[in-house]
Amino acid sequence: MNLPERLRTGTVYSFEFYPPKTAEDTARLFNTALELKALSPDFVSVTNSSSGVTPYRTVALCGVLKAQFGLEIVAHLTCLAHTRREIAEICDGLKKMDITNVLALRGDPHNVDSGARRSDYSYAAQLIADLKREGGFSLGGACYPEKHPEAASLEADIARLREKVDAGAEYLITQLFFDNSYYFRFLEKAAAAGISVPVLPGLMPLTGYKQMQNFTKMMQVTVPDELRRGIERWEGDKDGMFKFSVEYASRQARALLDGGAPGLHLYTLNRSRAAIAILKNVKGAPRAAA
Repeated sequence: MNLPERLRTGTVYSFEFYPPKTAEDTARLFNTALELKALSPDFVSVTNSSSGVTPYRTVALCGVLKAQFGLEIVAHLTCLAHTRREIAEICDGLKKMDITNVLALRGDPHNVDSGARRSDYSYAAQLIADLKREGGFSLGGACYPEKHPEAASLEADIARLREKVDAGAEYLITQLFFDNSYYFRFLEKAAAAGISVPVLPGLMPLTGYKQMQNFTKMMQVTVPDELRRGIERWEGDKDGMFKFSVEYASRQARALLDGGAPGLHLYTLNRSRAAIAILKNVKGAPRAAA
C-alpha cells in the first residue's frame, strides 16, 4: 500500500500499537491485533522509543504483525539515539520484510541516557532526508495541533514541520487532541505555510482522571471542560467511564470526518475494546452533507 496515495483517495482507518515488554503483554497485543483485524484497518502503526534497543524489537513486531496477521504496517523510526549506520541497518530489516511505510520521528530526549547519546541526528527532518535518499519508503511525519511542547509557538512549530515536508514527508499523523478546533486551526495555518500533504488526526479516549492529568502535564494537551467534567463524574465507575469516553471520542471522530479529515488514527494502548466501539459508532453513523 502506498499510504500517501491512499490518504488522498479515501477514508483511512488505522490503529497504533507499541512493543510489549512481557509475555502477558505480548499475548494481549496479539489478541488485540486479531480482534482489530476483523475491522479491516487500512494499516496499523508500531511505535518505538528513543532508546538504542527498542527499534529492533519494533522491527521484529512489525514483521510478525505483517506475516502472521496480514496487517499493513507503518513502522515508527526514531533517530535521536542512532547513528546513520544503525538507521541503515534498521531500514534494511524493514525492507527485507517488505515494510515500506515509515513514520520518521526525532524521538524524546528524556528517553535517551546522556552517556548513550551518540546520534548523527538532531531533528526528524534530517532522518526524513536520509530515508528519501535511501529510497523505497513512503515517508510520514508527526505533527502537533496544539504545537510541540518544546516549540516557542505554533507558528515556529509549523515552520519546523515545513522542513519535514520539504525533506520528503508525504503525510502527517497528529498527536492526540480532544478539541477539534485545534486540528482545523492547525490545518489552516499549515496550508498558509505551504504544507499540503494529508494530515491524519490521532484520537484516544481518556480512561481516567490520572490519565487526564498525565496528558495535560506531559503532553500539554488541552482537555475541554465537557470532557473534564465527564471524567471527574465517572471516576470510580468503570462501565460509566468507558461509555462516556467512547461516546465523546465517537462524536469527536464523526465531526472530524464531516469536516474533511482523511480518516482516523486510533491510539489503542494495545487494547481493542474502545477502538472497536468507536469505529463501529463512526462507521454506523451517516456522514453529514457537504
